[in-house]
Amino acid sequence: MSKKFLVKPTEGKVMGVSAGLADYFGIDVTLVRIGWVAAFFISAGTALLFYLITGLVADTAR
Repeated sequence: MSKKFLVKPTEGKVMGVSAGLADYFGIDVTLVRIGWVAAFFISAGTALLFYLITGLVADTAR
């Protein structure tokens, strides 16, 4: 069984979180990025903290 990571640093713009999530769920990376931007505005910036934590945790898990 192959293990999928939630980050794709070679395919990503910042940390590869959006590219990894898009690959994991089988959706377009643009939709994931739009979702992050929408979440950022809806959550008054808290989504950025979750993005950074996700990137750091997934990077250390590799």
